[in-house]
Amino acid sequence: MVFESVTGSAAPRSLASRSARAATPAESAPHLAITSVFGPPLEPSTWSGAPANIGAGLRALGYRVSGIQPRFDTLSKSLLAGRHLLAGHAGFPRGETVRRGAAARRHCARMVERERARIGASHILHTGTFDLPIANPDRGVHHYLFCDHTWDLARRHHVQAGEFDSRQTKEFEALERESYAQMRHIFTFGRYVRDNLIQHYGLDPARVTVVGSGMGRIRHYEGAKDYVNGPLLFVAKHLFVEKGGRLVLDAFRIVRKRRPSTRLVVVGSEAHRALAGEQDGVEFHAHLPWNELEALYHQAALLVQPMLNDPWGQVYLEALLSRAPVVGLRRNGLPEILLGGRLGFLVDTASPDAVADAILEALSNPDRLPEMGWAGQRHVLTNYSWDRAAMRMHKAMAAA
Repeated sequence: MVFESVTGSAAPRSLASRSARAATPAESAPHLAITSVFGPPLEPSTWSGAPANIGAGLRALGYRVSGIQPRFDTLSKSLLAGRHLLAGHAGFPRGETVRRGAAARRHCARMVERERARIGASHILHTGTFDLPIANPDRGVHHYLFCDHTWDLARRHHVQAGEFDSRQTKEFEALERESYAQMRHIFTFGRYVRDNLIQHYGLDPARVTVVGSGMGRIRHYEGAKDYVNGPLLFVAKHLFVEKGGRLVLDAFRIVRKRRPSTRLVVVGSEAHRALAGEQDGVEFHAHLPWNELEALYHQAALLVQPMLNDPWGQVYLEALLSRAPVVGLRRNGLPEILLGGRLGFLVDTASPDAVADAILEALSNPDRLPEMGWAGQRHVLTNYSWDRAAMRMHKAMAAA
């Protein structure tokens, strides 16, 4: 395994101007390292920009912020896969099966600790538990967790659920419990995750704070919208099937039979174009410039995004910011974001018929969609920003 560390001051566009105005942190300011196994933590493309945006927000509050990325090289992946098979687990493991296992997580944790010691950080903010539990806890270092789900919540609708045998399921649960117990404080995107940490994992409520999240680069939209003839929108730059792409396409076939004028705009990667095929009414885009993607959000009458197991979904917030009500599944964070259905349409079953019925219900009364759109935009502007998330995190860390 190898790791990457970065201390750069570049900030995502959403926080760049505010960070530029912030005073340069003093040498005595808290030195916090943010970790991510999914990419360089301070790069805006990693984990929808959450680590980078939080880092920029904390830097503006006076923290010295570094990033640590534990990475697997080819040899390490092969060795870990071999350990998986020697341990008697069923089947050859895919990526997440390896990352969730004890060997990979403890190896990542040791790498994070070595790099933390090298750069001298006194605080570590883990963005997820794939580099936890801590291998050799140092009492002088404060560990925090920023998470959008728990293992207990994730496994309920996990697309790889059939690949986890009973021993793995128990192992993952034990690792999660050990990780949570080691944290000085835990920050969650939503209330439903906090509730699960308290109710299922038995954590002290005083150790868990909902800080929310912010948005990406989509700007809020106040222009005209056509809720009668405007297109439906689905966006998935990766994990097309997991984010509901196939379900949307199947549902749309049903919608077109009953409402032939309906259009669907799909944004995905080039690899997913074949899934859309030559379906009537479907317009497929790949590798769009950002301003063109933003324009699609602003034009959309509805975002149809029935994600099978996405814990939070920044795409929901970006749609609401664009005054596009959301059609999605009643699971994970969406009911909380949509205020129980006041800002969109919640579907109880992950089936094409159920999603199609929700779309047709939404389009059957377009007069209510503008009011729903304005309410959704107000809700997001009032409650979700990386500035607020960073401030809530700072206050909790200072009090812990």
